[in-house]
Order: sequence, then C-alpha cells, then structure tokens
Amino acid sequence: MGIQYDSATGTFHLRARSSSYIIQLVKGQYAAHVHWGRQVRGTNPGGLLAIRRRCSFSPSTDPDDLTLSLDTLPQELPSYGSSDYRVPAFQVQLENGTTVSEPTYVSHRIYAGKPALEGLPATYVEQAEEAETLELVLSDALIGLKVVLTYTVFRDFDAVARSVRYVNESGRSIRLLRALSFGLDFDRADFEAVHLSGTWARERHIERRPLTTGGSVIESRRGASSHSLNPFLALVSPDCDEDRGEAYGFSLVYSGSFLAQAEVDPYGTTRVVMGINPFDFSWLLEPDESFQSPEALLVYSSEGLGGMSRTYHRLYRTRLCRGEYRDRPRPILVNNWEATYFQFTADKIEDIARAGQELGLELFVLDDGWFGKRDNDRSSLGDWFVDREKLPLGLPDLAERVQRLGLQFGLWFEPEMVSPDSELYRTHPDWCLHVPDRRRTTARHQLILDYSRADVREYIVHVLTDVLSSCPISYVKWDMNRNMTEIGSELLPPERQRETAHRYMLGLYEVMERLTSAFPSVLFESCSGGGGRFDPGMLYYMPQTWTSDNTDAVERLKIQYGTSLVYPISSMGAHVSAVPNHQVHRTTPLELRGHVAMSGNFGYELDLTKFTEQESELVKRQVALYKELRGLVQFGQYYRLRSPFEGNDTAWMFVSEDGKEAMVLYVQVLSEPNAPLRKLRLKGLQADADYRVWDADLPEESEDRFGGDELMHVGLNLPVWKGDFRSRLYRLKTI
Repeated sequence: MGIQYDSATGTFHLRARSSSYIIQLVKGQYAAHVHWGRQVRGTNPGGLLAIRRRCSFSPSTDPDDLTLSLDTLPQELPSYGSSDYRVPAFQVQLENGTTVSEPTYVSHRIYAGKPALEGLPATYVEQAEEAETLELVLSDALIGLKVVLTYTVFRDFDAVARSVRYVNESGRSIRLLRALSFGLDFDRADFEAVHLSGTWARERHIERRPLTTGGSVIESRRGASSHSLNPFLALVSPDCDEDRGEAYGFSLVYSGSFLAQAEVDPYGTTRVVMGINPFDFSWLLEPDESFQSPEALLVYSSEGLGGMSRTYHRLYRTRLCRGEYRDRPRPILVNNWEATYFQFTADKIEDIARAGQELGLELFVLDDGWFGKRDNDRSSLGDWFVDREKLPLGLPDLAERVQRLGLQFGLWFEPEMVSPDSELYRTHPDWCLHVPDRRRTTARHQLILDYSRADVREYIVHVLTDVLSSCPISYVKWDMNRNMTEIGSELLPPERQRETAHRYMLGLYEVMERLTSAFPSVLFESCSGGGGRFDPGMLYYMPQTWTSDNTDAVERLKIQYGTSLVYPISSMGAHVSAVPNHQVHRTTPLELRGHVAMSGNFGYELDLTKFTEQESELVKRQVALYKELRGLVQFGQYYRLRSPFEGNDTAWMFVSEDGKEAMVLYVQVLSEPNAPLRKLRLKGLQADADYRVWDADLPEESEDRFGGDELMHVGLNLPVWKGDFRSRLYRLKTI
C-alpha cells in the first residue's frame, strides 16, 4: 500500500491492497488516467499511456501536437466546453453567462491517513498508517477556479476513495451547474453494467446488461437515493460471475438525488462519472467559498462480484459505520407495526412484550401511532408528544413496563415530515419544502420539513432530545415515507433555490450527527418506507437499515440477495411476519420465514400473543439458534451460492473469519415433480480442514463429516422435497 510519484514521467502510482491506480500528467498539465486494476510493479508507468491523432472532429488541445485532444485523452476529472464532447464531471457558469473551463495541474500533496469531509459522511481510518492520500490540485487561472481531487488508497482494501473540492479563488461569483465526485476513463468498452433497481416493496433487484455506444444512466431525481435505483454501479467483464472475472464497483456515499453514467465513445473507451444529480441543481460560489462533493468508493475485484461485495462489506461495516454498535451483536427485536398498526394500548403493548420475553427476545420497538392524535396516517407528524389516550401514563411508564420484563425499549420516529393536520404545521406552515403560489403536493398525507433551515433543525433536535431523554430508549427507527416535490425553501434567495435539495441533505446529516453523538448508546436504524434510502450516506450515522417493508420470505430472497451486492449483512434488518403476508398475501411456513430473516438482523413483526403452542416452541428454537449464530451472520464473510434471479432455488452462506465455522441457507421456492438430484458447492472454507455438517434444526448428533475441499469442489447433496416453500439451514464446524 502506498502512493509514489515519479517526477521524471509525472506519474502517480497508487497501490491499494492488491490493486494499482495510475495517473499521469500529460505535458505536465492534464491529469490522465492510465490504469486501474490488478496491481503492477510500476516498471515503466510513464510508458503505459497511449494517445494518437484522430480526425478534425476531435479538436487538438495543442496545435504543435495533434495527438493531444481532450476529446480522446483519458482524464481524471473532465470539464465542459473546451474540446471534450464526452460527458463532463463538472460544469461552471460565469457571471458573463459562459460555461467553459479547463483546469490544469498546479501541485500535489501526498500524506498518511485520510481526511474527513466537512458536513458529509465518508469512510475513515482509525490509524494514519491504514491509508495514504493524494491531493491533486488543478486550476483554471483564467476564471479563478481551483479544483482539488482527493484520492485515498487503503492498506487492507482494494478500494480508492475519491472526492472533489471546488474552490472559487476569483473575485466574482461562479455558479456550479455540475459538481460530480469523480470521472474515470477506461481504455476499453467490453463491459457489462450491473446495478440495483426496484420500487417500494421490491427493492434492489439485480440488473445486468452489456454497454453499448452512448450513455448508460442510472439516477434518482427524487431528493433521496430512492427505492427505484441505488447509488451503485459496477462494470464487469463479460465472463464475470460470482467468483471469477473483473469487477469495478462505484458506490456513492450520499443519500440524495444522484447520477451514475457510463458512456462509450466511438473509439471504444468508457467514461464513468458519478455524484450529485445535476438535474435541477446549481450552487453559487461566492469569492473564497468552496463546495465539497460527496465521496465515492471505487472497488476493484479480480475475483468476480463476490470478491467486490466482500470488500464493500468489510469496508462499510468497519470503516463507514461508527459508534457503539459497529462491532456489537444486534438485539433480536419485536416490532408492533404489523401486529397492531395504529390501534394499540399500553396493555396490548405490554402483552406483546411479555410474549417476547417468554420467547427469548431482547428488544421491543413501539412503531408509528404513539404521538399527537395519530390514529391513522393523516395527522400529527411533527407533534412529537405522547398521545395520552393510548398511553395515559406516557412513554416512561411503558418503557418501565417493557424493561421490567427484561427487554430493551425502542421507538419509531419520522422526524423529517410534517402533517398538514398537525399543531406544528398550523403554527409554522412556512417550515415545509414549498414553492410560492404552487400547491403543496402530499404523499401519505404528509409534507417534508425544510431541513435547509436552521430553525427547523433546531426544533427537531430539541424535541427528539426531549423524548429520548424522557425514559430509557435504546433503539430508534428513523423513518422517511415520501420523496420531494415542489423543492423550494422560503429562506433561500431566488439565485439559490436550486441548492435546496442538497442543503436539505447537509441539514439532515447535521441533525443526525448531533443526535447520534448525544445518544451514543442508542442503536439507530434508518428506514424509508423500508429500503427507499438504503445507501452508504445513511450507514455513516445509522449502522443498519430496514431492508424493505415487504416481509414475505420469498420476496425477501431477491431483496436481501441484491442488497448484499454492496451492503454488509450487519446493515440489513430482517423480520418474521404473519401469514398471509400483508404485502403479497402469500402463506409460507414459519420455518422458511425464520431461516430467511436469520440471514440479517433478526426480529419479528407480528402479534406474538397469537402463536399456537407449537409455533411458540419453534420460535423459541429460532431465537436460541440465532443467538448462537448472529456473530457469524452479522460479522462473518458472506458468499452468494445460487441466485433467486436465475432459478427456482436460492442459497447463500456465512463463514467465520478463521474459516472454522459456517452457516448455509438453501431455499427451494416451488416443488418440482420428478426433480433431478442436485448438489450445492460451498465457498470460503478451508480446503484442508474437515467439517462436521448438520441441519441446524436438528441435534448435532445428526451430523455428517466432509472435507472442506469436498464441500467446495463436489458439494452437498441437496434434499428432494415435496411441497412449496421449503428451506434448510446447515451448520458447519471444523473437527
């Protein structure tokens, strides 16, 4: 690991764990991209870049060197308006209305460690020797714009963290029309694009398609990272699968509207850009002001998508997530939402909590409906005071009842929203996002508070602090149930209205930083109608996310499998719910629901008091089993074995860091008549070790014994079942 600069060739060689990233200064001016991929020794990095003269439609930057054209030069941060026709990473507008910029190299700095980004979430290091950073300073002296490109390479990860800071050093205003986090030019186009798409209750399904000439775009214009598309893109070689082939991952540490684009030009090169979506965005930089882009994490894998995923998992789990719960096992919980919805009393809540205590659960979470006059979703958001009709003695009494049973107490909030039917809105109708003289579009009967305003942020911090201080609360579910419309702020001047959405995100991050810092012992879980804001930006403040409102075990196979492409298992909330399922009305066995939910942060979301005696005994066994396995699930290495997007069955597994213990889940969705015999090849085991293998729902005495090489290269014989929705959880331990 390290960064070397060769002044003779103007070459920067950035070495991560086993990969190289090489930049060359062409003519001492232009930061050109040379290589990113397998680590190379750097024998002649200055001789690796090839450029050639093209036709007159690719204008020459230097009239004395017709081979040099910004339209064909592979660049590190392409700008707009000065002979490069491809998609730019940034664009400015001057006071005279022009939009041309051409920053060139000025200086650089290399140092140990990794800087924080002011006001933004980002990965970090705990010791300076874990990483090394290059700051590459470019400048357009004509317009007074300085651009600082930051690259961090990690000792323990094949990852490069990139971000950009745009600085106005002129005496005039400069408007940023586009301020992305990076640009990267590959000298090839034989890629397939992999991304995650979906909608509410169907999040993060994997899509894969070949790149073709022109642009492949994924984006959100919703003011949030969204259910629809996730701020992640991978370019992979055509032969790439879970275990083999090259994968280049791009993940944006941001929770608002984003853009990721891969553009193939006529010469068979590919440009990738990513960052804040320039749609409906601009940022006015006054003299001496700067704008910091969010961070993007670029991960390289020569071991397929699985290798890429495990790098993201470990990096995000250990160097993005923070706080007391980063490395602590997460509690098994019960949430009352699907059990009661808005209709509950303190006695009913206590009954569910008592049933949870008898089953071995550790945390009770009171969901929506405890505040204001909240008997449905039409009122009271913003009125964060207790509904005394439901809870006559308040939250302290209910928390005490729950804690007397030996359970921790958790609470649901939706702090970014306000109901038109609320005391807060009637007092402060100007506090929501809105545009003068336009209707205020509601979704789920609610509007969005304007977090770009300091007074709104102060109010939210104050009222939530009061609630969280009122009684022992150890968990918060932070929900957000709509996306932005009529994006405007009453306090911003006309020339800054298009800054509103990003200022909102900066305000949200400030509020989350203040609250999570003030209550470090509280486990915060992010939620947005389930997985509508499952992104790295949120994980920086809240180490887990409610993966989806869809709790159907069959649908969760795809949702959790797709989520695992980027996000660690410790970030995924997964619950057992009642049947018929409330989202798809499917009936599946309790065994299957438990097995799938145990592949994440485990819990229940139903009325525990309605279990039969037989069901209660099964749940007790599930809870006891998960307590044995949760360290492995939440902090082990994750391997995808069979994709739910490709067939009738699904499998994945978890392996301990030392390879001595593993858990395997196999699911068959539908029964198949006269089915063939099948084997399941495992991964990540010690080839020269012997393993005891048994059905986790049976005693260890039922074990078989196999060599790790046999399990990985021959495979387990899979059961032949009659009946739909069957599953088996295997446990493995070395002998």
